[in-house]
Amino acid sequence: MKLNEQTVLITGASRGVGAELAKAYANEGAQVIINYYQSQEKADHLVKAIGERAIAIQADVRDKVQVQEMVAKAKAYFGTPVTTIVNNALIDFEFNPVTQKNAFELEWEKFNTQFEGSVKGALNTVQACVADMKEQQFGRIINIGTNLVQNPVVAYHEYTTGKAALLGFTRNLAKELGQYGITVNMISGGLLKQTDASSVTTEEVFGIIESTTPLKKVTTPAELADTALFFSSSWARAVTGQNLVVDGGLVMD
Repeated sequence: MKLNEQTVLITGASRGVGAELAKAYANEGAQVIINYYQSQEKADHLVKAIGERAIAIQADVRDKVQVQEMVAKAKAYFGTPVTTIVNNALIDFEFNPVTQKNAFELEWEKFNTQFEGSVKGALNTVQACVADMKEQQFGRIINIGTNLVQNPVVAYHEYTTGKAALLGFTRNLAKELGQYGITVNMISGGLLKQTDASSVTTEEVFGIIESTTPLKKVTTPAELADTALFFSSSWARAVTGQNLVVDGGLVMD
């Protein structure tokens, strides 16, 4: 299925990486569902910028019923089922190296928040869309991860552990869904410059990344979004279960 024939659900799409993903898919002619949790104003502004190919729908990805209702609304609005999911939502986390607690101070609830945002959120979107994907014998599921799993520049314990769990989920889904023409992959950027969550990242940390990265720059949200288009395109039709690190070569995995 070509990109301009796809209906793409992007979670956490009102700002940051999600907004760049929405714009990238829309520029290729895809229909885009801009999921948001609290940022309605930003989501509505993005819809206006994109035009009739986009719709903004509020839902907490951790709530299975809300996700199912969102998918049903989108299907009714566009008249087509969701073909492509980008699990991007980030729940209650900032990349702040100054305030980040160490492993001896962290409460389990912080880990659980990230597990629910990463794995439970992805599980809910997949369960809401997989029946239609199976029927079409086509689906693209893309999970947003992090290169911090391989190279923890800062020990963001709860966030990184949640994304590591999401990688396991990605590969299990790829094994299970491949028979239906559904591919499942992960894109792992580094600390991106700049998103709302990385706005509190210190210049010292960004400087370390720049100096140790072959391309001598920090990856941008727009550059990450380009990779999602690849995984959704026919060029990646034989690629599944992969974790592509998109960070300018900092992690060579």
